[in-house]
Amino acid sequence: MGVCGGQVVSLEAAFLFPGQGSQKVGMGRALHDNFPEARAVFAEVDDVLGYPLSKLCFEGPEAELTLTANAQPAILTTSVAALRVLAARSDVRPRAVAGHSLGEYSALVAAGALSLADAARLVRMRGEFMQDAVPAGVGAMAAILGLSAEDVAALCREAAGDEVVSPANLNGGGQVVIAGHKQAVDRACAAAKARGAKRAIPLSVSAPFHCALMKPAAERLAPELERVAVNNPEVPVVSNVEAAPNQEAARVRDLLARQVTAPVRWEESVQCLAGLGVDTVVEIGAGNVLGGLVRRIAPALAIHAAGDPDSIAAFAQARETASQ
Repeated sequence: MGVCGGQVVSLEAAFLFPGQGSQKVGMGRALHDNFPEARAVFAEVDDVLGYPLSKLCFEGPEAELTLTANAQPAILTTSVAALRVLAARSDVRPRAVAGHSLGEYSALVAAGALSLADAARLVRMRGEFMQDAVPAGVGAMAAILGLSAEDVAALCREAAGDEVVSPANLNGGGQVVIAGHKQAVDRACAAAKARGAKRAIPLSVSAPFHCALMKPAAERLAPELERVAVNNPEVPVVSNVEAAPNQEAARVRDLLARQVTAPVRWEESVQCLAGLGVDTVVEIGAGNVLGGLVRRIAPALAIHAAGDPDSIAAFAQARETASQ
């Protein structure tokens, strides 16, 4: 064991991969410019998608990068680029992997279940299908802070009426994101405040993800999933839908199709990882949102980021020291 930025680093690590919202202009640029492994990842995805996604990641414009159909492959590509750089410079191999929403595809690539090329094509289509599922302005999402998941689920049921609103991301630490029709989300936010929520924050998103309104997207994605090769994951992948480990190739497609409309059970997923014997989590890719959530859910877990050259070098050095 060793210490990395004040955190314990061991072989019992889980790799975590971020989802949509972690994109920003400049993402992956330092990795691309410094490491051949990262350049190869960006080049492969550019070729697979048939347009310069790498240029969009590095230079923007932000409005175009933020479009769901671009943001999803951009985040996946940056995550896999960081993963490949880390793997070339550290002997640490994960006991398990997990990803938040879109990040589950990065986790499946890390586990050897999906190829990078297939994952890139899938998430590009997934983004398009999710964007097309609900007309602009019809849906919304909001973060409810300070209420239990059970309370939020109950107030969503009461606020729905003949519309849709339900928990979308069960993030833990008193944070539940809801999604559905805009008016129903507004009613749920008002009800949450009346019940003592600390805050109810509308989110700037292009569609209401992980709710029943995404059913058309799930139906379009399912046949595309059938067209790709899926291998048995080499390490357990804790899925968003079940918050349980999976190593069966036959179950991957169904879990990914169901994920589009089902809530992301992130708090339970982190608890599952801890139950598998993980004592360190490494957030791989852009941003540090997941590390913050883990800190609230399972404070005993050591947390490290591996999204840029400096953080990857620090982690690799700590691993080298730990193994001596």
